[in-house]
Amino acid sequence: MASWKTPYVWMDGGLKPFEEANINLLTHTLHYGLGIFEGTRAYEQTSGGSAIFRLDDHLRRLKGSALAINIQLPDSFDAIRQGSLDLVEANGIATCYLRHIAWIGDGVMGLNPKDNPIRFAILSWPWGAYLGKDGLENGVRCKVSSYVRPFPNSTMTKAKVTGNYVNSILAKREVVGMGYDEAIMLDTNGYLAECSGENLFVVRDNILRTPALTSVLAGITRDTVTQIAHDLGYEVQQTIMTRDEMFFADEVFMTGTAAEVTPVREVDDRPIGTGTAGPVTKHIQQVYFAAIRGELPQYADWLSPVALKEAKAS
Repeated sequence: MASWKTPYVWMDGGLKPFEEANINLLTHTLHYGLGIFEGTRAYEQTSGGSAIFRLDDHLRRLKGSALAINIQLPDSFDAIRQGSLDLVEANGIATCYLRHIAWIGDGVMGLNPKDNPIRFAILSWPWGAYLGKDGLENGVRCKVSSYVRPFPNSTMTKAKVTGNYVNSILAKREVVGMGYDEAIMLDTNGYLAECSGENLFVVRDNILRTPALTSVLAGITRDTVTQIAHDLGYEVQQTIMTRDEMFFADEVFMTGTAAEVTPVREVDDRPIGTGTAGPVTKHIQQVYFAAIRGELPQYADWLSPVALKEAKAS
């Protein structure tokens, strides 16, 4: 099992030892769930060192999430960006996951935190294949959850709000308890939305289709795959889809910072296509992993290099 403890975190404007990064039990977000976060990955580069993948895009979304829930981040964009690079360098782990998180600190309780301070931290830890190595290579088993994505006007669906993920946790636990790997969720109109923590792509006749950005998160990896697919000559459609379109598909796969590009081999006990990772998924997956490792110059702008003194792979 991966160790979640690393030598340093970046918190309240600078690096500090992991043991010193503590919060008060009266922290408002701990009780009410109003906070925001980002999940980002750094990868060991084939040429040496490390690089954080699409860091600026993740931080722009973090800034948007802060605006959506009406909080002011205590640190500037540039400070958070540099703090991310400093943390990867300080912990010396070339391939790692980074969690950027902002929360409302202790002060008054109740539903109006008033002048409670906004605090911010960045953590990093080694994290391999989110849904397992076999799932990444051969595909995972999914089930459509009885839980649906929130109606767009019921919350901020484009923001990565900590409390929003209660919905994801309930869906994930439901299907995992039944023996599946991941939950697929519908929106309030009954159309395909996304998975508990990933966006969804359906492939038929070499055309990629993905749910429109109505009640789903605008995933950074979703955007990455869309750009890669276009570059490879595939057509990508963003549209409304019904759940049974998956059963007529040649392939289905999911995307996310944690899940990367993971094939779906089965949905609701029905095999998808040949029941394993399909050729389009594998093609995109191959290019994606080459891009994140710095092997493709055309995607170099997606990488923020970190020069590690003694790089350690996860």
